[in-house]
Amino acid sequence: MLNMVKNASVQATDIYKDPYGYTYSEMVGVLGEVEADKFYRELYSGSQSSNKYKTITIKEIFRGPDTQKYAFELSDGYCIETVSIKRKTGTTVCVSTMIGCPVGCIFCASGENGFVRNLTPSEIVQQVILINGRVNRIVFMGMGEPLFNYDNVIKSIHILRDRKGLDFPTDGITISTTGPLPQMKKLREEHLKIQLTLSLHATNQHVRDYIMPHMKGYDINEVVQSVLSYSERHNRSVTIAYLLIPGVNDRANDVKQLGRWFRGKNVLINLLQYNETDCKVVRRPNKQELVAFRDKLNDVGLTVKIRESRGGSIKAACGQLVSKLNRRTDSSNVSKKTSGSTKKNSSCSSRDNSSRNKTSKMRERRKD
Repeated sequence: MLNMVKNASVQATDIYKDPYGYTYSEMVGVLGEVEADKFYRELYSGSQSSNKYKTITIKEIFRGPDTQKYAFELSDGYCIETVSIKRKTGTTVCVSTMIGCPVGCIFCASGENGFVRNLTPSEIVQQVILINGRVNRIVFMGMGEPLFNYDNVIKSIHILRDRKGLDFPTDGITISTTGPLPQMKKLREEHLKIQLTLSLHATNQHVRDYIMPHMKGYDINEVVQSVLSYSERHNRSVTIAYLLIPGVNDRANDVKQLGRWFRGKNVLINLLQYNETDCKVVRRPNKQELVAFRDKLNDVGLTVKIRESRGGSIKAACGQLVSKLNRRTDSSNVSKKTSGSTKKNSSCSSRDNSSRNKTSKMRERRKD
């Protein structure tokens, strides 16, 4: 039986102003079942009349052979980027969860302008609604760290999965995360059973702190255990994303540690290549280096896949989403909008020299 108790925190005016941000049950609690049914049909049946409720607009579309990158303008004038990838079985949408990103990965452009703000559930859902094509897979791998925007991301998933709306299958939704521990523990207890990818990229604390400077404080062993705990709790295979950086994270000890962590576990290792950004502090491995590292991981009993990057020709590949349309934002403006619990990234231009020096020193230390 649907709960008809009115939610005091949600008003009818809120729903009519931005309906994509509310679950069906919230609408029922405020509008009643008949009106909620009508509203959800209008929003999610493809009806053009629902355009009046959209709060984000398509600013520009960049087109590649099998990939499109959408630049969406939000109601406050900021822009985000969303990618759609056409596959034989349908369309994958790579959605963003933040304007900018606070993590500061050395290979990723998304934090180039710093962290501005979290996206709302409505802004996340509308990215999927506005994409052309039959969407059958949603990956939270765009701009931002999804689990640092935990409540809004989880709510958006509930909205996307609602049977009265898109009725999107759980198996078709993946969150890619760097693994903040408090949020990983919360995700483990959610009754969602979504697919999970951990961006690991290192096998020891020192190297991971260098690659992901704003994830310091999260013990790498605890991060690994958290993703394995999620896999066991939900009986799901999990994916470990590992960006290969020659001379930094491709040594014999790295192979041994990955084997100790993941051998015999329900885990797939995804080997990634660096996609060029303005932050040129890492070298893109060639195919021979990727294959050699994959074979070493296979030899220690791991299941490994070299992931093919899509969208590089239109700067839509992993690590390249940044929305240069936001470059008008000055540092003081970004600082004001940054959450107190997250750190603002420095720009790539100011960190390139120090990062190159650190990379060079790390390679020297890690020579066999």
